[in-house]
Amino acid sequence: MLDIKKELSDLLDEKVSVETYNLIKEIKEKDKGDYTFPCFALAKELHKAPNQIADELKDSIKSELIEKIESINGYLNFYINKEYLTKVVFEEYENTKNEYGKGNEKGTVCVEYSSPNIAKPFHIGHMRTTLIGHALYNVYKYLGYKTIGINHLGDYGTQFGKLIEGYKLWGEEYDLSTDPIDKLVEIYVRINQECENEEVLERCRNNFKLLEEGDEYCVSLWKKFSELSMSEFNQTYEKLGIKFDEIKGEASYVSDKDNILNILEKNNKLVESQGAKIVDLENDGINTPCIIEKSDGSSIYATRDLAAIRYRSKTYDYDKSIYVTGYEQDLHFKQVFAVAKYLDLDPKYVNGLEHVSYGMYRLKEGKMSTRKGNFIKLEDILNDAIEKAKAKVSDKNPDLEDIDDVAKKVGIGAVVFGDLYNSRIKDEIFDIDEMLEFQGETCPYIQYMYVRIKSILRKLDKEVLINDIKYDKLHDDLSYDLVKQIYNFNNTLKEVVDKNEPYILSRYLIKLAQTYSDYYNTYKILSDDMDERNSRVYLISIVANILKTGCNLLGIEMPEKM
Repeated sequence: MLDIKKELSDLLDEKVSVETYNLIKEIKEKDKGDYTFPCFALAKELHKAPNQIADELKDSIKSELIEKIESINGYLNFYINKEYLTKVVFEEYENTKNEYGKGNEKGTVCVEYSSPNIAKPFHIGHMRTTLIGHALYNVYKYLGYKTIGINHLGDYGTQFGKLIEGYKLWGEEYDLSTDPIDKLVEIYVRINQECENEEVLERCRNNFKLLEEGDEYCVSLWKKFSELSMSEFNQTYEKLGIKFDEIKGEASYVSDKDNILNILEKNNKLVESQGAKIVDLENDGINTPCIIEKSDGSSIYATRDLAAIRYRSKTYDYDKSIYVTGYEQDLHFKQVFAVAKYLDLDPKYVNGLEHVSYGMYRLKEGKMSTRKGNFIKLEDILNDAIEKAKAKVSDKNPDLEDIDDVAKKVGIGAVVFGDLYNSRIKDEIFDIDEMLEFQGETCPYIQYMYVRIKSILRKLDKEVLINDIKYDKLHDDLSYDLVKQIYNFNNTLKEVVDKNEPYILSRYLIKLAQTYSDYYNTYKILSDDMDERNSRVYLISIVANILKTGCNLLGIEMPEKM
């Protein structure tokens, strides 16, 4: 696949001894060229003014890739040969078709995401980890990495001691054969109110200790809650088109607690504090110690995460292991990653750990809390989005076939894209009506542009082949803008994984759709001139393919009609 920066860097490296690749930048402003290189970096080596260096290099560099070079205030601005780039992009597309932009990167990446809590609703608070993680999983995999998607279920902890206590007290009042999670939440909210009484809270803690020790009654309840929860979670995953390579709960790692304690003790890192066992992390720049074992002998969230790191290093031999969770867990992962250095792991496994944090979705009334019963179920959000999408699509096209399928793709696509359109670190207020707009920077807008292209392609008598293309018919600025954006698809995906930011792809797709809209409104695609028609049709067919592939990577399906 053509790497323009590499080609330009090679040309420059023939003239100078400084490494130039990372200094070459793409020019965002139109009419100033496509790429620029600052000659200031060469001034010390060549003992010349940057302006003089730029002037001399401009006249010495020749390549069919370059249309012209300008020397401006010490910068070399490169104008890429439009016809050359268009031809290369079209030929690469012809060779790859539906896999255009796919990579052959090496390495193994674990992506932990979604990770809902057992016996709690799959609510809007879980949406960001699920959608961000799924998009990253897809992009890593498309670029060629061996990618493992992991759902690390919250199926352990004091909350289960609370739920078990609540079920002991009031279980007979609730029929779990219908809406079981809603009823378990009612019990959970109710027992949390009772936990203001220290005696009740102590019973809850004891229940969790009994669970860790394998108490038959507590374990049977825990298994029952887990099965009911997974049944409901899977309905949501199916609606979102999400599957995992591994689904394991925290409970799977409890048995490794003693090994972790022994390793940390051997390495003189374990300290006793008020009956608990901790690791002091002041030398790692973290003022808060990491608790490994509570005073009652039970494990803690951090212990189970450390066990999971040990398991994944042995099982997957990962190069990178990322954790997609809210920024509220920043300290937790700093502690866990710091302690991992003392577990006798190969340094590559510790260095590969990365917390991919994100901001919270909030209700207009404020922050959500399961303990207070203040939440919105993700299933309800998706169903509401589908119904609203159905009304909007029906209003635009009353005779549309497969309306339910289209509404599902538009509604869910709107929710997914709305979540992934801004930098993940930003807090968001959820607004489904804004996400469903057909104008503006939304998923329905991209889907509509895709559908318009497909409508044009259906009017053709036969498929346009690459041999039908006349490249001189695509010299206009808008055609070239589309070609440049198509060329940058792979670079965009690489930037997504470099920064673990799906919004980079979302913004790219919006820009591509907007450029296509300008193109459609400026030129007659099905021109009477057959050379023009064939060239334009082939170009927009690539645009449609990129829009579809890009949306699929975000977790969005594309309708063929709307």
